[in-house]
Amino acid sequence: MKPNLLERLFHLRAAGTTAGREVVAGLGTFAAMVYCVAVNPAIMSNAGMDRASELTATCLIAIIASATMGLLANLPLGLAPAIGSNVVFAVVMVQQMGVPWPAALAIVCFTGIVFMILTVTGVRERMADGMPDCLRVGIQIAVGLTILFIGLRNAGFVVGNHTTLVTMGALSSPAVMLTFAGLILTPALVAAGVPGALIISIMALTLAGLFVPDGHGGTITHWPTRVFAMPVWPSATAFHLDPGYIFHNFFYVLPVIIFFLCTELFGTLANLLGIASAGGMLRPDGSVPNATRAFAADAAGTILGPVLGTAVVAVYLESVIGVQMGGRTGLVAVVIALGFVAALFLWPLFMIIPPQATTPALVMVGILMFGAISRLDLKDMTQAVPAIMTFMFAVLTSNLLNGMAFGTFSYIVMNIAAGRWRGVSPTAWGLGAVMTVFFIVSMGMHH
Repeated sequence: MKPNLLERLFHLRAAGTTAGREVVAGLGTFAAMVYCVAVNPAIMSNAGMDRASELTATCLIAIIASATMGLLANLPLGLAPAIGSNVVFAVVMVQQMGVPWPAALAIVCFTGIVFMILTVTGVRERMADGMPDCLRVGIQIAVGLTILFIGLRNAGFVVGNHTTLVTMGALSSPAVMLTFAGLILTPALVAAGVPGALIISIMALTLAGLFVPDGHGGTITHWPTRVFAMPVWPSATAFHLDPGYIFHNFFYVLPVIIFFLCTELFGTLANLLGIASAGGMLRPDGSVPNATRAFAADAAGTILGPVLGTAVVAVYLESVIGVQMGGRTGLVAVVIALGFVAALFLWPLFMIIPPQATTPALVMVGILMFGAISRLDLKDMTQAVPAIMTFMFAVLTSNLLNGMAFGTFSYIVMNIAAGRWRGVSPTAWGLGAVMTVFFIVSMGMHH
């Protein structure tokens, strides 16, 4: 690469950075993001999807979306399948609502197309402003706690119980002890500010798992048969969309469509603002540079992801690591894309990672998402009640849509009771109407 080409593409000098610094920042973000190559296929396998195909699809879409972000929007942001939304995809849509996964992929693709239209027409910014912040906080925490709970459950750390519904797994089990060690190690690494803390903890626990018995005569981690391998073409998951299902069951899936639209609208916006402000990259009026192009890259990923067989694609909050290392341009995103190219050929290493090794990383992601609660004024009941209702109902009923619905209803009722009903935005009223339809539809289904 001649430096003048990099300069022309990414305007490094104007951004006050160098090619070397951008490459190091890109590697830092990639190291923090690469856990998705292990975690996303594990989550999607809950929907009955093939893990090896999911792994390839995860890498391919991370390559395409991150490179698009770098070249189109010139921002130092890594994109990959969104762990939070994919939990909703696999657990809520496929397992709880019984939507077949090809239909669920079509639903995500459809929301990506709607999202692209809203981005290009500029409606997106206006809608994002109308969503009450307490509900955004509640939804973000709900997703974080759901991720945390799924991680603990998959590792056998929490198990079912007749009296208390859930309880702690047996500490005598080596798998539970390994998870326990990880739950102490991983937050400690994060607190110590170790770069790539999540991937280091996943690697350490995976290695430890080679020596920990699984109670069935083997070990928790199996030795890889090989390190290098050609990627598995994701034929088990790619090009399997079933759009017909949406038309036959439109009102049943409408709330999920709205959920994905909301997460894409507000999740991307929150991450963009958070990362750009961490790097001092915001414009004087507080807006993100090239925001519309960034949203377009994000939407393109969410349209293409389901075609390859993975769900929502999002800007990773881990991008803040590269920004804190001095990354300022799209070259960072291109380096992240190249990292995922390498991951495509080293996939046997990612396939041996056991759930006990990924759980502490999921728990940390959940804890970091919980941090949004600091944006609430907990003394103001019109803010505290809707937010807490949202995440408590979502987690206790294992259903994010229940949480969103209760949160929205309580937001409207609390504001009417406090005499502030004029301050309820059209977005919130609209959400209330949709959730009412959702409850009527689900009652009809349970009969």
